Amino acid sequence: MRLYRNRNHDIPALNTASLPDLIFSILFFFMLVVHMRKATVHVKYQVPTATELSRLYNKSSVQYIYIGRPVNRLGQVDGKETVVQLNDHLTSIPEIRNYLIRLSAALPPEQRRQLSVSIKADRHVDMGTIMDLKQALREANVLNVNFTAVMDRKGQTE
Repeated sequence: MRLYRNRNHDIPALNTASLPDLIFSILFFFMLVVHMRKATVHVKYQVPTATELSRLYNKSSVQYIYIGRPVNRLGQVDGKETVVQLNDHLTSIPEIRNYLIRLSAALPPEQRRQLSVSIKADRHVDMGTIMDLKQALREANVLNVNFTAVMDRKGQTE
């Protein structure tokens, strides 16, 4: 009384006609989501936390300065001294001053007023280094200075 037949249960073939559409939509998704960096960071820094933050607008006229410990090609910390990076190069504070003076001289007056600096410093950087950098920025007449921080989730600063 066996009514079962031995049927061959094959898995249907994968329809490859829609594969290019799928690949294109995944590529488009990653193009929208991924943020491309303008500069390679050669400095290890841990961003401090804050409670009162504001968003930085008009990022085209912003020069980024990173302050922290140097990093080798593998991403490991390579020393204990503090180094300063402007855009994509490790520099010193007087060189930053000279660069910003040359940059502001090359800009039209409208963009010169919008020129700003965003400092991304490690939370353990000596305050003397920050003060020297701020003095160099004053000498270069770059008065719009922003410090990068992340929002403290507890509502308290460390």
